[in-house]
Amino acid sequence: MKRYEQLFSALEEKKEGAFIPFVMLGDPNVETSEKIVEALIEAGADGLELGVPFSDPIADGPTIQAAHVRALDAKVSVADAFGIIRRLRSRHPDLPIGLLIYSNVAVVHGLDRFYQEVQQSGADSVLLPDVPVRESTPFTSAAKEAGVDPIYIAPPHASEDTLEGVAHSSEGYIYAISRDGVTGTERASETTGLHDVVSNLQRFGGAPVVLGFGISTPKHVADAIAAGASGAISGSAVTKIIERHVEGSHPEPRTVSDEDGMLRELRGFVGEMKAATKKA
Repeated sequence: MKRYEQLFSALEEKKEGAFIPFVMLGDPNVETSEKIVEALIEAGADGLELGVPFSDPIADGPTIQAAHVRALDAKVSVADAFGIIRRLRSRHPDLPIGLLIYSNVAVVHGLDRFYQEVQQSGADSVLLPDVPVRESTPFTSAAKEAGVDPIYIAPPHASEDTLEGVAHSSEGYIYAISRDGVTGTERASETTGLHDVVSNLQRFGGAPVVLGFGISTPKHVADAIAAGASGAISGSAVTKIIERHVEGSHPEPRTVSDEDGMLRELRGFVGEMKAATKKA
């Protein structure tokens, strides 16, 4: 079984969903970024979604865009990101690790070479936020050839053909979102409609459905699991904690004012979010 299959199977037996935090690799620098990821794992993260810095992150809101900028100001490259993943994999052989990366990076590298490097780094999956499933065939083919799970986003209000395509093309998990917009927008306290989002995808079979975009509180996680999702992803809420502890401004590399305090806050947040994945 692949790592995602093992994870979701084990969590189902325990009657839990997955909590998967997102963090930008290299934010605010490589050394601190690795400490941040280790803190997330220590606090109970079931898997990781790791961003790779890019200059034009069109699917991201202001919070995660700022994380891209901080990592780029620290001169973090794609090679640096792969280096972090290799070290993480050596320490955590069973943890599912996914990459969120913009398609231009893959195209510039060459798709075959890019996905081979992903696989060699130890990452399990690649999510391309700017590639709709109707344009995904070359990316999917190269990913599968390299043994990497391709993951695509199921947008809200999508057509039957789009939902079926996402379910058919995604492996590992399906990234479902319940509203239009970019990452980081606060979700309203009421999460009505999540059940429809999940059930509409599940009609086509395929990988487990994980909900993202606007997941920032334990209630959001609990609502996602109650709606039938196998897990929830939170990115902007994690990134805001990091941002609060960062000093300095563009274009200079940043420093962290209280590293211990930042890591403690991150552990607390992940612990609370993970506790909300328990099924009733």
